Amino acid sequence: MKHTLCLLALALGSATAGAQAPAPAAKTDAAPAAKAAPAPKPPHDEFFWLGEINKATAVINTEQGLLDKALAPKVAAGVAQVIEAGNQPGGKRPSSVITFEPLMIKAAGQDVTLLHAGRSSQDMHATYRAAILRDNMLTLADQLNRSATTLVDLAAKHADTVVPNYTNGVAAQPNSYGHYLLGHAAGLARDAQRIREAYARIDRSPMGTTVLNGSSWPLDRKRMADYLGFGAIVDNAYDAAQISSMDEPVEVASIVTAIALHAGNFVQDIMPQYSQTRPWILLEEGGGNTYVSSAMPQKRNPGLLNSLRSDASTAVTLAMGPVIQMHNITPGMPDPKEVDQNSAMVDSATKVLKKWDRVMKALVIHRDRALEELNSDWTASQELADVLMRKYQVPFRVGHHFASEIVTLARDKNIKPLDFPYAEAQRIYHEAVQGSKYPQQLPMSEAEFRATLDPVAIIKHRATTGGPQPAEMDRMIKEARAQLADNAAWIKARREHIDGSLARLDQDFNKLLNSAR
Repeated sequence: MKHTLCLLALALGSATAGAQAPAPAAKTDAAPAAKAAPAPKPPHDEFFWLGEINKATAVINTEQGLLDKALAPKVAAGVAQVIEAGNQPGGKRPSSVITFEPLMIKAAGQDVTLLHAGRSSQDMHATYRAAILRDNMLTLADQLNRSATTLVDLAAKHADTVVPNYTNGVAAQPNSYGHYLLGHAAGLARDAQRIREAYARIDRSPMGTTVLNGSSWPLDRKRMADYLGFGAIVDNAYDAAQISSMDEPVEVASIVTAIALHAGNFVQDIMPQYSQTRPWILLEEGGGNTYVSSAMPQKRNPGLLNSLRSDASTAVTLAMGPVIQMHNITPGMPDPKEVDQNSAMVDSATKVLKKWDRVMKALVIHRDRALEELNSDWTASQELADVLMRKYQVPFRVGHHFASEIVTLARDKNIKPLDFPYAEAQRIYHEAVQGSKYPQQLPMSEAEFRATLDPVAIIKHRATTGGPQPAEMDRMIKEARAQLADNAAWIKARREHIDGSLARLDQDFNKLLNSAR
């Protein structure tokens, strides 16, 4: 339903305003009077931005000589009256030019339509859509940075926690859990980059382009953009409302999709643990994280994981909307531009990130159990081939065959890696290389053979840039935190720019409003 969020906010405001307040207690010297709560700020919805556009138009066109200075105070007073009435509980907050303008005419007469010089509902609506989407993107960026901070902090906590990692759903290699988490953090860092890049394209003002090819009025588009907090203007007048305003929600949809997919991947990597009798990672019980089965007392269902997965699927579904709606329509059609549905799409990604943050804070990692699982399977077997090649020049495929034969025998005989007989390893190696030019006897001592199968040692001795070894973990965590701080500063700067621009507009509009008094 159109304007659902706006109406809900107004309804809540009306309910609060209409509630019967208790009678104030008698004042005494010992009891200072309570301070009145500050009035809530109006939402930055379509009505808000139409008001700001009209305020900026009045100021700019008066100073440019496009609006008679003698009429300007009356016109400004009409605009101010409509805005003030709309900000009252239950006040009318129309979301289109054709429903906003009659209120101004009622307040100030037909002269107020002189503001309509060189503009159209096309560029005005395109402008408030960009402004609202811009605000939504900053909210999304802020939550992304908060969730990514939780992820990086968790990675630092588990930098030396050794766990199994999986490929194709099968235990593959040992890894630091912190390293694994930094991998997910890298995905979110790219999402943050996408937001910043998309924001630069959204943060452009379409105002002053009218329908599609500009106007005979010499409008100051750059100053309008400055007053509304935009970083630039959409240069091509046809692009402004016909192409760019359709592209924006589609680009944002790709970011929402990426965030939802990242969250879904994370969930699906944990879910198989709940099918195990002795999992090494679970949600902390209680607090809405898990719930007991209604029929089976032993079950603790991962409700929070299920909920996050469902939210991620919902976000992907909503993100498909602008793509489908823009498909096979002529330029400028309104199908993919709807404010409420595009806001809901961005909000869905913000909801996913908030719930993902809850999941990360609820995780319980059992280090000993993870190490036990590693030592009960052969996830370290590749290291045998790597060491034979790196230290003894035995080709990798030869070493791989040797290690594979060990695993086959071990699984057939139910032998764990730390218990595998060294003599059997020697025999298998000799058979693997017999008749070749490579050393006929296993060149690894028994001590080296066993150390090579130690998951903890494997992690510590990795040498690859970006690996899980302590030095690289320290570097990546430091860089990730620096990037998070940079993102937070960027979000703060963008918000301050918008707030500062609107404050300057208020100041200049109030001067115009008061110029006839």
